[in-house]
Amino acid sequence: MSVPILEVKEVYKYFKDVKAVDGISFSVNTGEFIALLGPNGAGKTTTVEMIEGIQKQASGAISISGMNWANHESSLHQIISLSLQETRFIDKLTVKETIQLFASFYRLPQGRVDEVIEIVALHEKYKSYVESLSGGQRQKLALAIALLNKAPLLLLDEPTTGLDPTARREIWNILMNLKKERNTSLILTTHYMEEAEYLCDRIIIMDKGKILAQGSLDELLSANNSKEIIEFSTKDNVSEQFYCDEGVYKLIWDENTFSGKLIVKSIVEQLPVFLQKIKDNDVKLSRLECRKLTLDDLFISMTGKHLGD
Repeated sequence: MSVPILEVKEVYKYFKDVKAVDGISFSVNTGEFIALLGPNGAGKTTTVEMIEGIQKQASGAISISGMNWANHESSLHQIISLSLQETRFIDKLTVKETIQLFASFYRLPQGRVDEVIEIVALHEKYKSYVESLSGGQRQKLALAIALLNKAPLLLLDEPTTGLDPTARREIWNILMNLKKERNTSLILTTHYMEEAEYLCDRIIIMDKGKILAQGSLDELLSANNSKEIIEFSTKDNVSEQFYCDEGVYKLIWDENTFSGKLIVKSIVEQLPVFLQKIKDNDVKLSRLECRKLTLDDLFISMTGKHLGD
């Protein structure tokens, strides 16, 4: 059985009267990749900052390899590494000079600098000045620096936000290659559902400081496998009360686009009822789709928001 590299137990964090983190508990095993998902204000960033030692919890315990920030700060700086959504570098340094600068903080040899340049596929840009790099190349540089000291726990805060699909996939490939080695544990915050599904072994869904659900993608969907989706758009506005029938778990309705998702027990049973109500009330449908529940649907049903909201 894997030994947890990180344990978070009953952690609370307050900002004046706001309960930013509300008694959360989870663990990360050695070599495991997990995603923290939640809308803005869910408590993800505060949670990550407490793990990083930037913030101090009001109560509860955070243990990294059996150590805590209060008593083992120097040791923890050696086994944890991070990459932020946006990292500022010195524009007039080259890629290689920038990595060499950070390597000097760890007293690492030139060989490790060359190694991480290859890992993040910046070998063709190692002589280029930072100011000339694209957004995706800057994120590769930030990732290279995070990987320098081979820290067993890596924290990435929205590493692909704002990147085009090609650049995003390149970052994913780097992380997947890292995952295959099973030497690094990863905590990833992201606004991309596909990113969490592709990269991570487990997903933790947070909202309003609480953990609503956690598990592998299969576990999360299996726990809700009795639920199916009737997705539709209309020419008219409809009310939630109109669709509150037995066998309908929830209606997620967007007043701006006149579109909704009915989360139902059975499409076979509920679709005829739905269509009859549409006909009886002379509601004009512009789109209709029936399908199984996805992680995105589950997230919206739990939080009432899209991931990027």
